Amino acid sequence: MITRFLLALSLFVPISHAADTFALHDGDRVVFFGDSITDQRRYTSVVETYVVTRFPKLDVRFVHSGWGGDRVSGGAGGPIDVRLYRDVLPYNPTVVTIMLGMNDGAYRAFEPGLFDTFSTGYKHIVDVLKRQLPGVRITAIQPSAFDDVTRAPSFEGGYNKVLIRYSDFLRDLAAEQKLGVADLNTPVVDALTKAKAADATAAARLIPDRIHPNDQVALVMAEGLLKAWNAPAVVTDVEIDAARHSVAVQVNTRVSDVLHEKGIVWTQLDQSLPLALNRQDPLVALVLKSSDFMDALNREILRVKGLARGNHRVEIDGEAVGTFSAEQLASGINLAELATPMTRQAAAVHQLTMQHLNIHNTRWRQLQVPMQTNEMPELLTALKSLDELDARLVRDQRAAAQPRLHRYMVVAE
Repeated sequence: MITRFLLALSLFVPISHAADTFALHDGDRVVFFGDSITDQRRYTSVVETYVVTRFPKLDVRFVHSGWGGDRVSGGAGGPIDVRLYRDVLPYNPTVVTIMLGMNDGAYRAFEPGLFDTFSTGYKHIVDVLKRQLPGVRITAIQPSAFDDVTRAPSFEGGYNKVLIRYSDFLRDLAAEQKLGVADLNTPVVDALTKAKAADATAAARLIPDRIHPNDQVALVMAEGLLKAWNAPAVVTDVEIDAARHSVAVQVNTRVSDVLHEKGIVWTQLDQSLPLALNRQDPLVALVLKSSDFMDALNREILRVKGLARGNHRVEIDGEAVGTFSAEQLASGINLAELATPMTRQAAAVHQLTMQHLNIHNTRWRQLQVPMQTNEMPELLTALKSLDELDARLVRDQRAAAQPRLHRYMVVAE
């Protein structure tokens, strides 16, 4: 005879993320400004997808405005004031991140003259933003790492040591100017060091040209920025007491209809999604092993206590996602490490992130800038159409991130 137990929802109130502790708020408009490393749209796309999936109710918009070769004086995209007045200010951002410095040091040993140019130019950027955007919140991103870890430095001390001196200046400027500051250099160097110890050949592929990180390292960089923004680590945290057919913990989700059928079953409505990672990619696996990314940003914990000894299959929406011992389930598993309906949903969100930012980049770099003196009505029509397509993709992205109800089952093998 099957005994059914229904949990009274009124006894449990799910704990949600305190969104007001996160640096971004409803209505924020974020511009990522920088050189080619921002132009890659790798770490920035991870940050955008994280915000959309972790806070699906927040209306936060993102513009990716990196340009390869940029220095504090500007570059191929024009002088710095052209870049600011064309590629940042028109979006009326409430938040601006600035990542510069890689090119400013000229890839050689520290030179006081170059450093003075960098410090003066950086202060100019901050002054313009504050003057033109009263109340803007600026995050100064310390220059990302030059890889002197997997390959020997080309001169004594190495170029990354120069970038660290630039980073020290930004830390001091941030304290003086009341800016946010994000360290994307130290965690990348730490990850490279650990990766080299584990697999030196693979580690050398993480930043192939020593300057531009690949998609896997972008995860560590995104973590650095998100940590500076006080991003929560927890996607959800659920603990089920199988013996009592009750919920002991529910964080950032609502658990209901806890029953005993052929196993313990329940429904769950999460308020967030995990970040979807291709853990079959050897370089992703190496970076995750060499960093604290999962613990710091991607904890989707499920604990089931009171199960009979032996192995138990976890199913979500009728799909087996893994088999674990009673001991493993009692101590907790991280669902973000598995292929689940939630990770597939998050992957679909990230695909829309990439589509919308690539549409914007095409509009900006292929039409707006090179044809800025062209007054053809057809150009204005094309720009408007791309803006509308971008907006549509953002709406689809937000819709794809909204909570969905899932049915869980844990059954003995």
